[in-house]
Amino acid sequence: MSGRFADRNVLITGAGSGIGRATALLFAQEGARLVVVDQNEADAQKTAALIRDAGGEAFAIGADVSRDADCRAMVERAVAAYGRLHVAFNNAGIGASGFALADEEEVTWDRLIDVNLKGVFLSMKHEIVAMLAAGGGVIVNTASAAGLVGERGIGIYTASKHGVVGLTKTTALDYIGQNIRINAVCPGATRTPMLAAWFQDPKVESFIMSRHPIGRIGEPEEIGRAVLFLASDDASFIVGQALAVDGGLTAQ
Repeated sequence: MSGRFADRNVLITGAGSGIGRATALLFAQEGARLVVVDQNEADAQKTAALIRDAGGEAFAIGADVSRDADCRAMVERAVAAYGRLHVAFNNAGIGASGFALADEEEVTWDRLIDVNLKGVFLSMKHEIVAMLAAGGGVIVNTASAAGLVGERGIGIYTASKHGVVGLTKTTALDYIGQNIRINAVCPGATRTPMLAAWFQDPKVESFIMSRHPIGRIGEPEEIGRAVLFLASDDASFIVGQALAVDGGLTAQ
């Protein structure tokens, strides 16, 4: 297949649904070979099947990104299958709890930080080793608009995503001299299964919509197209940035 990512190998975590699945399909349409990773291996297999049904090349891996062994294994399998890793999109994450801080439980802190922040750390740790061995690569991390500003009721989630932004910036500085270019994408509210659960309450849906000056929430493909830009040669001079793709949310 032809396209910006012809003959490039791309690993995506959290690719079983939502932004991850949409981005995997977009990469495949532009010629990439995909390693589709999700904690729910059945969902990852479905994404990989969609890619193959459309004429692309992909295989699925079940992995928990909060576990070092899983992150090591997913990168090793990617390299064993395709020879090297050109692009990684670290997208796996879980949502906010919706409570003010004093009402939160320690277990919620542990789980959100383990997946949203430690998961990005562990994924990059092993991806970078593989990329250094091959002469370079590109990494894009999923942070959030909540990684750029504060928002009531999602303190732990916001802390985890601010952490992703900071980790992205510092790691980008550590490795740009070795030809590994790292950035983050910061979505606003996006139509994913994670958000659908919140929208069961019409008041929540109305409030979230009102926070976005564009007048709507985002579609997963809109976030995916920003990821492909950051991963492409078109973004060759962009390093250590947190790109808001949020319908104007953080411009207010």
